[in-house]
Amino acid sequence: MKISASLVTLRTGALTLFLSTALTGCGLLGDGSGGDAGGRLAAGAKGRSFTVAAAGDVLIHPELTAQAEQDGKAAGKGGMDFGPIMASVKPVISKADLAICHMEPVLGKPEGPFLSFPDFLVPPQIATTLKDIGYDTCSTASNHALDHGEGGVKDTLDTLDKAGLKHTGSARDEKEGTTPLIMDVKGVKVAQISFAGGFNGRQVPADKPWLVNKTSLDAISAAEKAARAAGAEVVILSIHWGKEHQPAPNSLQLSLAKKISERTGINLVIGHHAHVVQPMEKVGDIWVAYGLGNQVARHEVPSGLSEEGVIGWFEFAEKNGKWDVQARYVPTFVELPPDLEVADPAVKVPDTGQVKDHRLIDLTTALKNGSAVTPERRARYELAYERTQGTLLNRGGGKDGLEPLTSR
Repeated sequence: MKISASLVTLRTGALTLFLSTALTGCGLLGDGSGGDAGGRLAAGAKGRSFTVAAAGDVLIHPELTAQAEQDGKAAGKGGMDFGPIMASVKPVISKADLAICHMEPVLGKPEGPFLSFPDFLVPPQIATTLKDIGYDTCSTASNHALDHGEGGVKDTLDTLDKAGLKHTGSARDEKEGTTPLIMDVKGVKVAQISFAGGFNGRQVPADKPWLVNKTSLDAISAAEKAARAAGAEVVILSIHWGKEHQPAPNSLQLSLAKKISERTGINLVIGHHAHVVQPMEKVGDIWVAYGLGNQVARHEVPSGLSEEGVIGWFEFAEKNGKWDVQARYVPTFVELPPDLEVADPAVKVPDTGQVKDHRLIDLTTALKNGSAVTPERRARYELAYERTQGTLLNRGGGKDGLEPLTSR
C-alpha cells in the first residue's frame, strides 16, 4: 500500500533544532473504511491529492501486554499478538495514503523485561501490529523518549526499522538526526517532523543534540526549512505538548499554534500528550489537531476520557499551486474489562455481562452494528462519540468544515 519505500537522503547540514525554549512536559467510510471521503476527494480535486490518517498516543501498559499474551496463546502463536486489540481500526488506517502513529514509549526486547510508568519499556511486538494495520510512519519525540537513554532511542528505532515503519523525532546519530524524513505519497513529497516539549526532567545531551527534538519555534521553523530544501512539498508537524488529561488546549499550545501558522509554511499540526481528546481548529490557513487522545492505552487509573480517542483524517488537494486541506474525524474507544479485585480463588465472580477483553473500537462502525451491540455498550459508545465530537468542535472547527469521516 501507499507510500514509496524510499527516503529522500539529501544532506542538509546540521540543523539548530534544539534551542532551549520548551513547552510543558508530562508525567504520564461508507462502511467505516474511509472509502467515501477518499472517493469524493479524488473525484472533486483538480491536480494531485492524497489522504492522511493520524491517531493518538500508543502507550502500552501492563494490562495490554497481558492481553496480547492471552490473544497470542488463544491463536496458538506462542507469543504476544496485539492484532486483536487494534483490529477494528485497520479499515480506516489502511485506507489512508499516509498513516501516522505516535510512539510514545521506548520499545524493549521481545522477551522483556517490560516496565510501566514512570520509565516505560514496552513489547516491541506492538510495532509489527502497527505496520500490519496500515501505519507507515511514527513520530518518536515524546516526554518518554529518553526514559532509557541513548540505548532506548536506538532500540526503539531499530525495532521500527525492522517492522518497516518510518520514524522521525529521535535519531541514532547526527546524520540521521539532520536528514529530513520525506516520503513519496502518490507522487507528492511529504515530510514529517516531530518535537516534544520536555523529557520528564531528563536533558538532551549537549554533545548529541540530534538524539531527540526539543520544541521551540526556531527549531520547528529550521526543521521545516530543511525539509523544504530537501524537496518537501508538504510538511506535517507531530508535536508532543499541552497538559495531561485536560480536554482544553492550554495557553502555550494556543500561542505556539498561532506562531506556527503565522511564521512557518507547515501544512498540518497533529498533537499528542494529553491522553484525552482536544479540539481541532483552523488557525490561519492550517488545521491544528491539539490532541488526538490515546490510540491505545490503559492507564493505572482510567478516567473515562483517557479511553476515548480520535483518528484525524485529512484530505489534501492541490489547487492553484497550494494545498487545500479538509479535516475529518473518526472517534475511537478503548474497551476495558473491569478490575476483579478478588484475592480468594474460591470466591465466584458473577458474570455481569461486562466485556472481557481490551479492544480498540471504531465507534462509527460499532454504532452501525445495531443488535450486535448490547444496549449497555451502545450507551457507553454513544457517550464517547458525543463527547469526542463535542470536544473536537468546541473551538469552532465546524464552520471550517470539520465533520465525521462517515455518518453513524
